[in-house]
Amino acid sequence: MKWPKIAPVNESAQAAMFSRRSVMVGAGWGGVGALLAGRMGYIAIAENQRYREAAEENRVQMRLIPPRRGWIVDRHGHPMAVNRSDFRVDLIPDRLEDPDRVIAELTRLLGLSPEDVQRIRQGLEAAAGFQPVPVAEHLSFEKFAAVSLRLPELPGVSPLRAFSRYYPEGAAVGHLIGYVGTPNRDEYEEEDRNPLLIAPGFKIGKEGLEQVMEQRLRGVPGAARVEVTARGRLVRELRTLPDRSGPPLHTTIDAGLQSFAARRLGDESGSCVVIECATGNILCLASMPAYDPNAFTDGIGRSEWAMFAEDERKPLLNKALNALYPPGSTIKPANSLALLAAGIDPEERVNCPGGYQLGNRFFQCLGRHGPMTMHTAIARSCNTYFYAMGRRVGFDRIAPVWRELGLGERFELPVVSQSYGTVPDSAWKQRRYDRNPKAFYRRDWTESDTLNASIGQGYVILNPLQLATYAACIAAGKRVRPRLIAGEGPDPGPLPYSPDQFQTVRHGMWEVVNGAGTAGRSRLPFPDIEMCGKTGTAQVRNLGASSSRGQGGEWRYRDHGLFVFFAPYDRPLYAGACVIEHGMGGSRAAAPVVKDVLTYLFDKDKAMAALLPLEQQWGGNIAERMQRRAEAWAARGSAPGGGEAEGA
Repeated sequence: MKWPKIAPVNESAQAAMFSRRSVMVGAGWGGVGALLAGRMGYIAIAENQRYREAAEENRVQMRLIPPRRGWIVDRHGHPMAVNRSDFRVDLIPDRLEDPDRVIAELTRLLGLSPEDVQRIRQGLEAAAGFQPVPVAEHLSFEKFAAVSLRLPELPGVSPLRAFSRYYPEGAAVGHLIGYVGTPNRDEYEEEDRNPLLIAPGFKIGKEGLEQVMEQRLRGVPGAARVEVTARGRLVRELRTLPDRSGPPLHTTIDAGLQSFAARRLGDESGSCVVIECATGNILCLASMPAYDPNAFTDGIGRSEWAMFAEDERKPLLNKALNALYPPGSTIKPANSLALLAAGIDPEERVNCPGGYQLGNRFFQCLGRHGPMTMHTAIARSCNTYFYAMGRRVGFDRIAPVWRELGLGERFELPVVSQSYGTVPDSAWKQRRYDRNPKAFYRRDWTESDTLNASIGQGYVILNPLQLATYAACIAAGKRVRPRLIAGEGPDPGPLPYSPDQFQTVRHGMWEVVNGAGTAGRSRLPFPDIEMCGKTGTAQVRNLGASSSRGQGGEWRYRDHGLFVFFAPYDRPLYAGACVIEHGMGGSRAAAPVVKDVLTYLFDKDKAMAALLPLEQQWGGNIAERMQRRAEAWAARGSAPGGGEAEGA
């Protein structure tokens, strides 16, 4: 076997090849080194500022300081919504590491109820990122300090010394002022993820003036530059830019009158509106029962919400703006002005035999009044007179006058919503029929429609603010429109009716209270001040549905009581309307409330002396009665089987 010959090793060639490879590898490593050195130089020199700022951001943070909301004050500068110092604790969802453990520890430290824990868990599920979830507010300093000392063990917990909203008048201004609350996810998105809305402790308006005037009340946030640890714990505060609080919101409301009217309504379900005749300024916009905005600002539990939502007296509804009623006989002064404008002689007599015959149907009156002029028809509330005259003139000539007086109108006011009801006519009925033929058996306006509308029934529905506005127009003889913010809104303007026509209507309203009218028991307790008004009864169901004609039986089937008014007769200063739901008549329920409210305007001490015994009969002030109802509701819910507890 022959072995292959092996070529002799050329040592010089090997050395040359090794040298070439070494140079190539060295060059490669040199290139890598050069790249690294260049990158390091670029980072150290060109990118120096960027990384310096990033490092600074890790060490130093800017935190928004929520601004203090502007106060809401009445016409005299009396506060109705203020800010007060407060200790609170929030949770920041993105910083929570062990929610169950943290919530359990907070429950132990703060004494949270099961409802509080459930609310917190629901808030965490719905919160967006750093959006704070309220845990507890109005804490004592001891509880606040207990949480602050344990912050290293409670990541995600944010104790805060801030300002909370407080409403000195409580439920009396609930529907008017509204309340504030933590912004929800939708509100956060609507403001393009404004970081202020997720600042711990920041709240926005949720109802009433607080919601509508949010941007005006909010103010300008401040900022704090603080040094923090890697875990986000505060080390020290470096610099602070103070917030700028919102300006005060001056309203036309008289806070004392508002509170008195709410208290005087007692346990009734209804509203009372008072307007200044010369300006249209709303002095009182009371609606009861209502909620306490202080409780809503802090957040209420499910059971308390259910108590409000299921109450047949509807404490969540602003009855002055959003409740609609047939005005009944309170519309007769407006109807009288329309008849005068159509050329009716106020001295012409219409005989009242107890009603009015139209075809085969007899439209009932409230009594057998005999011969009636316009003056006596207003005073004694004779339906027959207005049936006859309304049929003669035609409702298409009456409706425009009503609208000029503000009836059926949507007013330009800073309110969340208002229901403006209906002043019908033939064109309205045709439009409604075209939209929904099933709602009407005839498309054309009938004479029976005219008769019903002429006494404030049928298709006519209005809210109490509209009734108050029309009363102010009659009293002032001008086109008065309501105003809620001081210095804003239209001034009273002219109306196309003569002073004599207004005086004829006003004198009929004077007779209602001061003569042989339907509200003679509600005269003011002043020899030189006379109130004028018009009572009304609005049917809740057909007169034939009950032998008591809506004057008894189950509460929800009783007639409503209404009263429109102005005073004094010779120099009208104030006008308004009061509606008591299921009050069984204006003279029985609404007029006595108005008597006391006007007494307050002319003599506060006398009015308060009359109110205090009434509140004792009712079982205490508004807050005390609300507290007892809440306790009764809670007892009912805790009774066996979830039914009503005995005696609740």
